[in-house]
Amino acid sequence: MTQLPNQTNQEVGSKQKYLGHKGLITFMALMNMFIPLSTDMYLPALPSMNSYFGSSFAITNLTLSAFFLFYAIGILFWGPLSDKYGRKPILLVGSILYAASSIACAMSVNIYFLIAARILQGIGAGGITSVSMAVVKDSYSGKKRESILAICQSIAGLAPMVAPIVGALILSFSDWRGSFWVLALISIVNLGFSILFQETLKDEERYNGTLFGSIGRLVVVSKNKSFIVPALIFSLSMLPFMGYIAVSSYVYVDYFGLSAQVYSYFFAANALLSIAGPFIYVKFLSNMDKKLFASMILTISTLSGVLVMTLGTLTPMLFWISFLLMSLSGAVMRPFSTNLLLEQQESDTGSASSVIGTLFTVLGSIGMFLASISWGNIVIGLGVLITIFSLISLLSWNVFMKSKIPCVGVKTISSN
Repeated sequence: MTQLPNQTNQEVGSKQKYLGHKGLITFMALMNMFIPLSTDMYLPALPSMNSYFGSSFAITNLTLSAFFLFYAIGILFWGPLSDKYGRKPILLVGSILYAASSIACAMSVNIYFLIAARILQGIGAGGITSVSMAVVKDSYSGKKRESILAICQSIAGLAPMVAPIVGALILSFSDWRGSFWVLALISIVNLGFSILFQETLKDEERYNGTLFGSIGRLVVVSKNKSFIVPALIFSLSMLPFMGYIAVSSYVYVDYFGLSAQVYSYFFAANALLSIAGPFIYVKFLSNMDKKLFASMILTISTLSGVLVMTLGTLTPMLFWISFLLMSLSGAVMRPFSTNLLLEQQESDTGSASSVIGTLFTVLGSIGMFLASISWGNIVIGLGVLITIFSLISLLSWNVFMKSKIPCVGVKTISSN
């Protein structure tokens, strides 16, 4: 009897004795929350941390950029290791490391100790999030995978909405340390999920070579032009968003003169509307021509940058509206881009997830650095970043579409 090609993968998603299908989705969504929770919760405290530690704007922001840099390095190794040893062992190690380093962050005695603890926290987070994407690929395929990605990414979108509000509330009765104690508690919950999680990587799909050989699969994946070219394009398009994460509190608190609490409302409102992005794609845009869809989204992002540079300098509301176009576009693009990249790689899912995560994170760290340098006008600087990198991504996508490089699900190249 012929078995439907998607059946086996979809059954894997429901074979979780302790978590069940809904529990697995909840777990994957929680794993996807770790990065926004790790950054956004203490964003309202950044300006006050400068005073607490007696450090400069640039040094304090290293707690963000260093976290992302070593998160990227961690992802680079965790993914291939999960292809060899399985998803669960990596989840357990990453969760334990994240919990321990969160406690170290909360107990930091100076800014340099905090930066070091954040580096370890980033490495632990890499183990958690790199596996989350691989679990989706292990468990689902086709349209089902796009739907699951949309659900997980939308639920995970609650994190950047709630995190700054919670962070601002914590500041009303505690200092910046409180945010890291909350992160430690969340990581313990994630560890509990990891213990209940049942392995999704089949024995026959594991990499059987040496440890160094498993790391070498990163090179094999990176040589796949159908995978690496769009991965670079999508990563470049998200670079300015991470710049916004780094400077948003300074824009609202220092530039516009708002309180940390009011800033958190603006940040949360942006995140709330962005939650709808994946559902908008699945409900209304998933059947649209993929070439046209990506071009349309990147054009809107470019327009957002122009608006931020002009109208966005005038009032906090106009800045919020101008930037919302960029963040909502990115949210709409996310399930499409993630699924597209996974489709380009039949095997080595963990390695592919590592490359995706590393590219997004390294370029995101560059975005944080570029947004944090002295532009004279911080809002105009952010608008310049959005415009330039969205335009580069738009042009690169169209060049890629006209190239002879195949792209599964979007275009095929005739052998004639």
